[in-house]
Formats: sequence, structure tokens, C-alpha cells
Amino acid sequence: MLKNRKSQQEQTDLKVQIWGKAAIGLYLWQHILEGLLEPADVTAQWREGSIKGGKTHFSFITGPAIVPGYFSVEADNVVLVLNGREEAKITYATQWLHYAQTLIQTRKLRHVAIVLLGSEQCNNEWIHPYLKRHGGFVELLFVVYDCTWVNEEDIFQWPLGVATYRNFPMVEPNWSMLRSPRSYLCNFLGTLYKNSSRENLMEVLKQDGLDKLCWIAAREQWQPQETNESFRIYQDALLQSDLTLCPVGVNTECYRIYEACSYGSVPVVEDVMTPGKCGNSSIYHSAPLQLLKTMGAPFIFIKNWEELPAVLEKEKNMSLQEKIQRRKKLIEWYRHFKAQMRHKFIYILENSFLLNDKGG
Repeated sequence: MLKNRKSQQEQTDLKVQIWGKAAIGLYLWQHILEGLLEPADVTAQWREGSIKGGKTHFSFITGPAIVPGYFSVEADNVVLVLNGREEAKITYATQWLHYAQTLIQTRKLRHVAIVLLGSEQCNNEWIHPYLKRHGGFVELLFVVYDCTWVNEEDIFQWPLGVATYRNFPMVEPNWSMLRSPRSYLCNFLGTLYKNSSRENLMEVLKQDGLDKLCWIAAREQWQPQETNESFRIYQDALLQSDLTLCPVGVNTECYRIYEACSYGSVPVVEDVMTPGKCGNSSIYHSAPLQLLKTMGAPFIFIKNWEELPAVLEKEKNMSLQEKIQRRKKLIEWYRHFKAQMRHKFIYILENSFLLNDKGG
């Protein structure tokens, strides 16, 4: 009887291979699914790992050596993590989609889901023909940014997460991070784009000498790669500040929000829609950052940097005990957020892939 039950159990198990062909795959694997990678060396040509979550056995592969046709496909079901942020990335992503399509057509794959780093203006129409709802083969799409296609049926919003492409680490909260007084009320280390609200932020900070209370280091040009030194300074700023200022860039959602959460520094988020097709806030009332708001993110949302002096004034009057409680709440919320995303991701895959196998 027991043997029979075990074979039934094995039949309901799902095997999913994740192909990490964009840096957000590392956020999915290490931060959300809490999987490990071998070798640990981030510059390795090939890295892999495996875990069990729910009824699903996940394996993960990533690295420059993973190219279409030159690795073993070890599951009937694949989650393909792609970058569709700009034209060159889309060309590369399309090659992977064509490879997956061939495997579906030759019955070497059964089901395909996509986790997509979308365009910051939500110009993602190029992926339309590949979606099952438009006659393609992709059953599920998890897309970063407030895409208006999100329907919670086959298209879901996915978090941007931390900048794994800059090797932002998994951060384990410790006693000091939670309880020590921090030297600065706030921080902003970033690029000052011409005619952006970031210039307005700098003016507001300088007005009343507020920049003296905060760790501010602005640069004129964006740099894709950090040096070890600049990265250490950035981490120190997060760790030494009660608040992290998060002005909009090309999109409202930015890595800084999640990185601040990792260190218990409360994000002060400029809550305005950026130009593009990412969801009109008059129709989508919780846009931008719909996913984070729906999950009850304990951030400080402001519509204009003119509101910042009042925020910092209140900050000055908070006791260390109040700040400790707030840090605990933020870190606990972020832990819960990642656990919820893990649960949701596994549930959606199992619900879709196993159900479709049963002809549901």
C-alpha cells in the first residue's frame, strides 16, 4: 500500500529546469527560491543548483557557457529567464525563444514559462507572438514593471529585486544592523540625470542644509559596473542610514528599493508614473509599484521632493527604539514578501503545468 502511495506521489511531482539567461534569474534562484549555486565563483562560465519546493524539483543553470543546443535539457518543463530591456537584449532573447519553440515542436519540452526583465517603458510587444494566448507556446509570463497586461491568470507582475548583475549579496540581518544607531538620516548615492526630479531632490536637500544630515554622493554619469570600493561605500551608506531616498529613474521601480530593504533602511519612494506604457495611475490606482503596494510595503511614499524636509524633521524626533521597531518591521516584511513570491511562483507553475498535463 505504501509503495503504491509513493509511486502516486512521484507521478504528481513536477521537474522544472530554470535557464538563467538574465541577471534577474539570480534574484529568482538565490533570493526568492533560496537555492545555492556551484561553483560559488560569480565569474564561472557555468553554474548550477537544485532544490525542492512544493511538489516541484527545480534545477537551475546559468553562465556564459549556457548556449542553445550545448547543454542537456533535463526536464519536460522550463522557466526561461530573459532580458528584454533593449533591442540587443531582445535579439538575444528571441534566439532562446526559438530554441525553446523547436524543443516544444519536437516534443522534447512540454511546458515553457518566461520570467522577463521588461522594458522600462513597458514596450514588450515583441514577446506577444510567443505567448499561448496569441497562438504561441509560452504558457506563463512573469514580467518586471507595472505592465498593463498583468491579469493574474497567465501574466503576472514580478519584482525587479536587487542588482545581481553588480553582485549585490544575500544579506543576513544581524543584531548590529537591527539595533545600532545609524549615523545618517538618509542617503542618496546615484546619477544626476539632466532635467530629472533628482536635480530637484538635490536642491531641496541643499536648501536647509539637509544634505549635511544625509550621506549624499551624486555623479553626472551612470556607471554600469561598480568597483569594489564604490560598492563597499554604497553598502555602508545603506547600513548607516535610517532612510534611503529612491527618486525615479527611467522607471519608478529601481534596484535601490530592494537593496535598502535588505539593510533595514526605509525606502523613501517618489511615487509618480514615469513616461511610457507602464500603467496609467488614473486607471490602475495602485500603479506605479502595484506589486509592492499590494503586498503592503512599509515604505514612505511621496509625490514630490518638496515633502522631504517634513519627513526628515519627523525622523529627527524619532527615538532609537522607534527606529529599531521600524527596521524590524521592514526586514520582516521583506522576508515575508520574498516568501510570498516563492509560494506564488511555485503555486502558479504547479497549477498550470500539472493541470495541463491532466488535461485540466
